[in-house]
Amino acid sequence: MKKAKMILDRDFAIGQIDKRLYGSFIEHLGRAVYGGIYEPGHPTADANGFRRDVIDLVRKLDMPIVRYPGGNFVSGFNWEDSIGPRESRPRRLDLAWGTTETNEVGLHEFVQWAKDAGTEVMYAVNLGSKGPDEARSAVEYSNHKGGTYWSDLRVKNGAKDPFGIKLWCLGNEMDGPWQMGQKTAYEYGRTANEAAKMMKWVDPSIELVACGSSSSQMKTFGDWELQMLNECYDNVDYVSLHRYYGNPSNDTPGFLARSMDMDEFIKTVASICDAVGGKKHSRKKLHLSFDEWNVWYHSNAQDKEILKRDKWGRALPLLEDIYNFEDALLVGSMLITFLRNADRVKIACMAQLVNVIAPIMTRNGGGAWAQTIYWPLLHASKFGRGTALRAVVDTPVYDCEDYQGVPVLDATATVADDGSVTIFAVNRDMQEGLELSADLRDFPGLSKIDHTLLRHDDVKAINTEENPDNVSPVSAGGGHLDGGRLTITVPALSWNVIRLFK
Repeated sequence: MKKAKMILDRDFAIGQIDKRLYGSFIEHLGRAVYGGIYEPGHPTADANGFRRDVIDLVRKLDMPIVRYPGGNFVSGFNWEDSIGPRESRPRRLDLAWGTTETNEVGLHEFVQWAKDAGTEVMYAVNLGSKGPDEARSAVEYSNHKGGTYWSDLRVKNGAKDPFGIKLWCLGNEMDGPWQMGQKTAYEYGRTANEAAKMMKWVDPSIELVACGSSSSQMKTFGDWELQMLNECYDNVDYVSLHRYYGNPSNDTPGFLARSMDMDEFIKTVASICDAVGGKKHSRKKLHLSFDEWNVWYHSNAQDKEILKRDKWGRALPLLEDIYNFEDALLVGSMLITFLRNADRVKIACMAQLVNVIAPIMTRNGGGAWAQTIYWPLLHASKFGRGTALRAVVDTPVYDCEDYQGVPVLDATATVADDGSVTIFAVNRDMQEGLELSADLRDFPGLSKIDHTLLRHDDVKAINTEENPDNVSPVSAGGGHLDGGRLTITVPALSWNVIRLFK
């Protein structure tokens, strides 16, 4: 059996973990809203039409924020369409996804759903086809107490108290040619700056996320961040990052190494932010919002056929990736990557939450179940709180087509306020388990071990409505803790949550 070592010290701290690291995303796309969170007439639907079975699964995730209403959708969205009496709201063509939006679920409804689900709204404004004036009006409508046109309209529409939305996205992927109202870096930076100024004048307590590159593969990546931040650095709080990974070549070792690309992406954007800050002689440090991330490739061919058959339909079953076990392993490594960069990445949103490239799936009129990727997100959200530790890890490595020196053991650790330590670990080896030895002498008094394990003999195994627990966590047992030293076996191809407490 291969061996790996880990050293943990409470003084080797990366930083405090922002709870918003475990957010998600609901866009008006596919069945995320209609058939996902909202389905009047469903056996579990409440008086507002929200599916309680979905809310129950969301609540288990202890999810702090949900980004809404897009995504590409937001760049053609008039937020005013989503307020007032439902019967008066307009039906619009959604050019982003080739469907028809009914606006049956709008701002008021989503705020209510968020309260029911125990989460908070991260709201995106349209800086594609709209601009700063519409953005500041949305803030006034949502957050101003009353006595003005927009705030009084909110009261008239049934919400006496302000929504108090504190986190706002300044558009979405504005560098992309697929985006309605695509802009150059300079154009976007100027627009974002003016929107940010006006929005914060309305409510100085809000935080704002500026659009970074749509991915690190964009030809303009780097230059985009430099130019747009040169215009808006002083008035924004975060820069967004988006990244999806796939395994179309069926290369599991190479696929599981993709989190190394994510780590490089994070460090590059952070360095650009610091360069712009240095140029401006600013004492302000920008943080990062990785507000779209996941595995996404399974549904691509299917989506083309659906849109060919039923373009401009309502709530089409788009982007419905069925996730397998190896997808869950990469998601675990991506979460580990966020924790290793917790000093800069303060917000992250798995895209998306329900049905659309999502950890939760539903059937219209039927059940709701957790996909494989649900479990690493749940574990990280529950136990990846407190302080992220800079773990020293000595592990075997391997080479694959795109990466050399890939750690077989991908691991990190956190320490909670109560002194308990959690190790998150992915064993990337397809054949062999690892004997992990961890030095915990700087955490005296730890005596109990809880080892939660996610593994399956078939890397392509999935969960279904009929078999929702096919890939699900189990208590592994085992492990030995003596004199501040932990010895435990980490099985081949597995996600591990090892909790140590008094």
